[in-house]
Amino acid sequence: MAALVFPDFARHGDAEEELTISDPRTGDVVGTVRCTGDGELRQTVDTSRIAQALWEQAPAESRGRLLREASDLIAAHAGELARLTARETGQSEADARSCALAGVDALRRFAELGAVHGGRSLAGVSTASDYTRFEPRGVAVVLTPWNDPVAVACGLIGAAVVTGNTVIHKPSERAPHTGLRLGRLLSDVLPPDVVQTVVGGPGVGSRLVGDPLIDVVVHVGSSASGQAVSRLAAVTGAHVVRANGGNDALIVDAGLDPRWCAREAAQGAFASSGQLGTAVERIYVHRDIAEPFIAELAAAAAQLNETGELAPLVDERMCAHVDEQVQDAVANGARAIVGGAPSPGPGCGYPATVLVGCTPTMAVMREETFGPVAPVQVVDDFDEALIAAGNDRYGLSATVLTSQIAHAELAIAELQVGSVKINNVFGGAPGASSQPRRDSGLGFGYGPELLNELSVAKLVHLAAPGGRASA
Repeated sequence: MAALVFPDFARHGDAEEELTISDPRTGDVVGTVRCTGDGELRQTVDTSRIAQALWEQAPAESRGRLLREASDLIAAHAGELARLTARETGQSEADARSCALAGVDALRRFAELGAVHGGRSLAGVSTASDYTRFEPRGVAVVLTPWNDPVAVACGLIGAAVVTGNTVIHKPSERAPHTGLRLGRLLSDVLPPDVVQTVVGGPGVGSRLVGDPLIDVVVHVGSSASGQAVSRLAAVTGAHVVRANGGNDALIVDAGLDPRWCAREAAQGAFASSGQLGTAVERIYVHRDIAEPFIAELAAAAAQLNETGELAPLVDERMCAHVDEQVQDAVANGARAIVGGAPSPGPGCGYPATVLVGCTPTMAVMREETFGPVAPVQVVDDFDEALIAAGNDRYGLSATVLTSQIAHAELAIAELQVGSVKINNVFGGAPGASSQPRRDSGLGFGYGPELLNELSVAKLVHLAAPGGRASA
């Protein structure tokens, strides 16, 4: 397939920097995109602010209707978006299409929620009205990741737009073609400048976030980048919402079927090649079932590697990062009983890897890995597992497999994370929201509560002239 070029999106740019994207499966060049220059960034912010003053006057139902039209258009182009995503990130087209359709669902969900998003009435004197109302924050910068580039962007953009904000979207520099195509589709339906797309690496993102005319920044990505966003926004006063990295623990209690536990662990550690924020990053298994559990987990990893169904990592830099953590663990006493080195041949493949003999000081247990690696530490009892799981600078989510309700309740109470899942690694009701803790982020990055993050509440006291001031 021919390489892709999008020169027109940088026609106002004054920078020469370019992004060249390679296919993680083959190493072939996907395409080159010129980064947005300073002049175009300035123009984008200015036009977004002008458009926002008009957009917020549109009724919420009208904004929702346009979002529904946009969702229909994206649904019609889901295959095209999936092909772009697969070429840029290495994800299978089937998975990428499912993610694109999840973005369609997110747009439709926020289209409906926007029309009923309101404040609350307050009890005051009988001759006056007291209530709160939500108003848009203004211009929103939305910074999205490469590992789910359509669904995450649609959710954040949809929530911002339906609440009356305008959006400047910077997709990840690892998936710019997907982001640009999504932006074009949205712009085909929405009024001019309500959603604009810019392209570039951290420098472009920093200049955009640091602009004093930006009112709110929503960032989904690494913890290091999220912290940099917060520091920049602290100077400008922009509201920040961050959904960042995690080092999610899986606790495997005694008295369970080791085969079922291993299936849950394998799904959590190896789904999407471990390139998920909520992937299982470290496993604490009770000594009573450790041996059969590890054997089943190793078998599951070996089967994945034999079938070749595991997608590659996004690029060579990510592959090197994952392997560095694996080699650090091995050098410090761990054993790779399956996998443990980059896959041979072209591309950025890394096999499903199971590490045993892991200890808390290893980087693979302390830091987010973002690859198909399952590091296992054997513990003597549930309390030891709970303490180890909680000893972490992240706070995204955690999973506990247990048949004891007392252990489940204890984990729910003591694990300082945004989401605790009992007996289901990827379970959860639709419309759920959570607030990550510590280095994992800030605020509600999804769900109905995201509408509140993208709005400001105004308190209103409405009384008639000459009315009673108090009861």
